Formats: sequence, structure tokens, C-alpha cells
Amino acid sequence: MNENHQRLIQIGSAILNASRNELYLSLRFLDMALSGLRYEMNLSSLYVGTDGEKILFNPRYLVQRYQSDPVLVNRLYLHMLLHCIFRHPFHTGKRDESLWGLACDIAVESIIDALPAKATHLVVSDRRNEMYTELKKELKVLSAEGIYRILSQRHISEKEFGKLQLEFWVDDHVFWAHKKEDDQNQDNDNQSNEEKQENQDQTKQNQQKQKDMEEKWKQIGGKMETNLETFSKEMGENAGHLLQILKIENREKYDYRQFLEKFVTLKEDLRVDDDSYDYIFYTYGLSLYGNLPLIESLEYKEVKKIEELVIAIDTSESCEGQTVSRFLEETYAILKSSESFFHKVNIHIIQSDAKVQQDVIITSQEELEKYMENFRLMGSGGTDFRPVFEYVDKLILEKSFQNLKGLIYFTDGYGIFPRHRPTYDTAFVFFHEEYLDLNVPPWAMKVVLGPDDLSIYDKEKRV
Repeated sequence: MNENHQRLIQIGSAILNASRNELYLSLRFLDMALSGLRYEMNLSSLYVGTDGEKILFNPRYLVQRYQSDPVLVNRLYLHMLLHCIFRHPFHTGKRDESLWGLACDIAVESIIDALPAKATHLVVSDRRNEMYTELKKELKVLSAEGIYRILSQRHISEKEFGKLQLEFWVDDHVFWAHKKEDDQNQDNDNQSNEEKQENQDQTKQNQQKQKDMEEKWKQIGGKMETNLETFSKEMGENAGHLLQILKIENREKYDYRQFLEKFVTLKEDLRVDDDSYDYIFYTYGLSLYGNLPLIESLEYKEVKKIEELVIAIDTSESCEGQTVSRFLEETYAILKSSESFFHKVNIHIIQSDAKVQQDVIITSQEELEKYMENFRLMGSGGTDFRPVFEYVDKLILEKSFQNLKGLIYFTDGYGIFPRHRPTYDTAFVFFHEEYLDLNVPPWAMKVVLGPDDLSIYDKEKRV
């Protein structure tokens, strides 16, 4: 490494260290996050970016920004830090890369623009304020996922997209994990077996590295959230909607299919149990006696399936009919599979607002399909959760249930909850990625599902 090269590294690192110190003095709640990135000079980009592990910088660009205004470098550093805290570089998935990058930039810039810290303060342009105002008409919190969804729906022109990129662009996203599986498979087609194996091993290592980095930033984000809520309340108030987005990003992600498994029953089902006998003795008997196996297979098997369940639907005016239908469709897509049902089931689908409007009893897969074909919402008053629980308790007393595993209540959360815990498991499901209300009783499960948490079942419904 020549002397000039070493000098450039020292200059770039010194500028980044100065910005890190400025941010620490102004925003103490970033202490852990500020130690999460190391520095590395990288001349493959003309700018500065991060891969979640380090800040990769072109020293000439850093010098230009710093000489223009040190605040620009402070904002650049914080911009990349927020990308990592919200795990934007790891969530590209099958999204449009350019649109996802823009959505992430808008999300983090909206936070930085709202901070009162002197180290990051710049006058917000009219174009930015207009964009924030437009987005807040549809989003309670300006998260990257929500912004991406709105931008996707708008089908903005190439010219408008370019203007937005120019307005919100700060760092280079070229170091993000953009490589798609389809591209990797296509590359493998033109390689030898040894090269394919080597690439597969490298891909696994990279994927594990990405998971480790994502987990690291998830933990940092969680600790930052706790710090903002408890030990640094003043900082939390000054942090704008950073805390709200942290709550959204740090909430537990659920696989809806796995969640429904909490309500299954272990029971003997009439089916051949292939695991209950030894194939060696079975085939030996057939070879010795011709058609007489020594051990017959059992005609039943213990399996976990849904037998008794209550699905309650909040049909108040605050719940959108389209959203309710989507929840039911996704639930139906999972339950209709033969693997989820016993031959006979006892599922009650209850619609309720301030009172129980309808109770439909489903005893078979065919009845569930018929119900979905003719489904319509009933009721549009206020929300009171208590009538549903009183009604279910009455059904239990009347022996309508033999072994009720639980109740799933789909709602917007705005209503009167029961004071006492019922004898069965209860889950309140909120189909809204920005839901932040914490008033759900401690005895109930709270499940927040966003569009991405349920969209994985769309393909199953189309097959």
C-alpha cells in the first residue's frame, strides 16, 4: 500500500470519526448503533455506502461533502445508520430495487428532517415537505414498506421517479444484498459441477453472513427502542417518529400458517401410519408366505389438526370490508388444505360489532368453501368485544364445544376488551403493519400482520 493510498484512508476515516462524534453528542440514544459500522475505503463507487457491516467510502467524495458543509456528512452517516437499524439492505427480496431504494431513502430522510439536533439540521425543501404531507394522508408512520406500497400503486412516471431520486438520494445502495436467486441459477447454468458447488457454498456463506448482520442490527434496534422508551425519555420525544418506526420494524414477524398451529388438536385420525411398523419384517412376511405380511400397519395415526375453533370478525364501521375479506381469504386458503382438517370439524365463524350478528357453524371443508363463496359482512356499529366472549362461554356451557382450542378475533383494536381471561386461548389479529396500540389485555395474544406477512399465500390460492 503506497503512502498516498494510506493518506486517503486516514483522511476518510478522520472525517467519518468526526461525524460519529458529532452524532453521539447530539443523539446519545445512537451510542450502540454508532459502534456498529467500521470503515473501509472502496473506489468501486464514486460515493459512500454501507453493506450493513461497514461504511465503504470514496475519500474524494467525503472530502468534497465535508468541505461544503460538515452537516452533510453527519446526515450521510446517520442516513446509512438508519438504513441498517431498520434493516433496509437485507429486505430487498423480490421488490423492485430502484423503487425500494427510493422508499428507504424517503423513510430515513423524513426522520432526519424531523430531528431537532443541530448536528443534522438543514432547511427542508418545499418538495420534501409536499412529499411528506402526501404520504401522511395514507400512512400513520412513514415506514419504507408503506412508502414502497404507495409508490408502487401510483405507477409514477420515469421523469417523476428521477426527480424524487434526486431529491432524496444520499448514499450508494450498490453494496446492498441485491443478488436474486434467478440470476444465480442462470449463472450456474454455464458453469462446471465444481464451479457450481463452489458457488453454492459461497452463496450459503453469504446468506448466513447476511442473516448474522441482520440479527445484529435487530438487536441494536431493540435496545435503542428500549433506551428511547425508558432511560432517555427526553431523547425519545426529540426523536420525532423514529420510535414509532422502531416499534413497527421490531415487532415480531409471524408466519400465519405457523400461528394457526397454536390452535390444533392432537388426535387419532383414520389413516395408515407408515411409521408404525418395520419394513424389514413386513417384506419378509410377503416373501415367505406370498401375501401375508408379518406386521400389519395401523389404520390410525396421531396427528395435529384443527378440530374446534372460533373465528370472530369485527364488522364495525372502522374495519374495512376489503381488509376483512382478505383476512378470511387467507385463513380459508390455509384451512381448506386436507392437512389442516379432521374429517369432521366444529368451527364457528362469528360476525360481531357491538353485538353478535351471525354465527355460522362449519363442520367440513365443503361447508367452508360454500361459506366463502357466499360471504358478506353483517353489522356496522361500534365495537365491543365482550358479547363474543359471552356468547362463546354460553356455547361451552351448552356443550356445543368438546375441546375448544381457542378464539381468533380479527379487529382494528378499537373496542372494549373483557376484563377476565377466558378458559381458552385468545388471539387478537390486526391486519395493519402500522398498528401500534398496546391496550390488548395481557392474557391475550397480539398478532400484527402486514401485507407482506399474508401475501405468501396468494400463489397458493391461484394454483
